Amino acid sequence: MSDLAVGQVVADQEYLITRENLVRYAGASGDFNPIHWNDRVAKSVGLPGVLAHGMLTMALAGRLLTDWVGDPAAVVEYSVRFSRPVVVPDDDHGVAVHVAATVTDVRPDGLVAVELAVKVDEQKVLTQARALARPPQR
Repeated sequence: MSDLAVGQVVADQEYLITRENLVRYAGASGDFNPIHWNDRVAKSVGLPGVLAHGMLTMALAGRLLTDWVGDPAAVVEYSVRFSRPVVVPDDDHGVAVHVAATVTDVRPDGLVAVELAVKVDEQKVLTQARALARPPQR
């Protein structure tokens, strides 16, 4: 897709994570660690409260990518580093995770490198979040 340029934001989305999402993710992933659903346990180990699964946060950023390219197979590489936990309050609103993908390279082979900014309250929760993908054909 020749109309992509370095520095261009190609996707931008906010996702809400609620305690219900954590229960569903625990069931799907098999990760029933109580720090992901029990405030008492989370606080007893020094955490500020119940945390979202790191892989759930990573998956939301991946969802932004696959929604942009239109095909999960078009994401050739994807990696992140977990830098800050996502605390999920015990309310009906949850926590907003903002994800934006910015082009960092347009390669001659047609692949596009993107960097993902994944933040909660303007603080990065994932760093070095990068992907290589085949952009959508329009």
